[in-house]
Parts: sequence; C-alpha cells; structure tokens
Amino acid sequence: MIRRQLVVMVKEPRPGRVKTRLGADIGMVPAAWWFRHQVAGLLRRLEDPRWQLILAVSPDREGRFSRVWPGHLPRVPQGRGDLGDRMGRLLRRLPPGPVCIVGGDIPGLDKVHVARAFDLLGGHDAVFGPAPDGGYWLVGMTRIAPPPATLFRGVRWSTSHALQDSIDSLPGLRVALADTLSDVDTASDLLRSR
Repeated sequence: MIRRQLVVMVKEPRPGRVKTRLGADIGMVPAAWWFRHQVAGLLRRLEDPRWQLILAVSPDREGRFSRVWPGHLPRVPQGRGDLGDRMGRLLRRLPPGPVCIVGGDIPGLDKVHVARAFDLLGGHDAVFGPAPDGGYWLVGMTRIAPPPATLFRGVRWSTSHALQDSIDSLPGLRVALADTLSDVDTASDLLRSR
C-alpha cells in the first residue's frame, strides 16, 4: 500500500540562522527560541497514523543528527538552493505516492488541515495551501509520475506572486487549493497568530 507522506521543513534553531526576518523585529535569540518551540508543538499536533511524518532538515549534516528534533522521526536533507530547488528535490526523491510539504512556522496548522489537503489530492494532481500574503504554507502532489521539469521554475519567492507563479509552473495539471493559513515571518505576524 502506498503511504501518504507529510514532510515538515525545519532548520536548526540557531540565532541568526532561522527566522531572520522575525529576528530583525524581536531579536535573533527570541526568534530562534520561538521557532524551536513552535516546531516542537507542531510536530506533536501533526503525528497521525494516516501519514508518515518526515523532517526535511537544514543544514543537511547537522540537521540529520540534531537532538533538537524528535529522534523517532525520519529525516532527509533539504540540500542546497532556493525554496523551490529544495521542495522540488523532495518531491522528486521521496518514494511514489501522495506527499505534502509544510513549513514549521504555521501556528494554526493541525491534522484537520493536512487531512483535507491529502483528500484534495484524491481528485487533483497538486494542492496548495494559500497564505494571505500571496504565498503558501503547503504544497502537495500525487506523484504517480515524476513532477514536471517546469516545477517551481520562475517563482518569485517571498512575494505576493509566489502562489500564482507556483501554480503556473504546473501547466496541464489539476490543481486544488486547501485552507488558507498564515505563517510567521515578522513580529506583526506573530502578534496576529496569538
């Protein structure tokens, strides 16, 4: 049986290496602390027998052996490149079957949102979870066939065009939109999440 896979992208929570935009607002140490505890709670909420939970870690070597994240969860390296390079690599290299990728900085994310996204993949080739800023908190694909070579090509990351550019990079595929959720990039995002 092909198993659903939920990948959570995480970075080592070191000051100045993670959540730097948030760190510019509240300080690098508090931003790293927030991320570490946010991800810990998120992983507890997302563990579910309906899917395999996998950590995509960065930096590759340090993250694979880190004691910060739960030791029972499998880990794969994110590798080099921009966000599209790293997500595309995950979508190409994981075993066939439905996969959803999320970030660790989405306070409102829980099992219900993930289950809905996987359900949408039942009738679509890809799914995105929109964010209010024009980006997205989730990307998923059925992965019966390899993702197209155009995947994430030309995406203007960290802009209001990221979601539409990503959808446009999948010509001819049936794309669904899941729930809208917010991530935390700045102090104002953090305040809204509370």
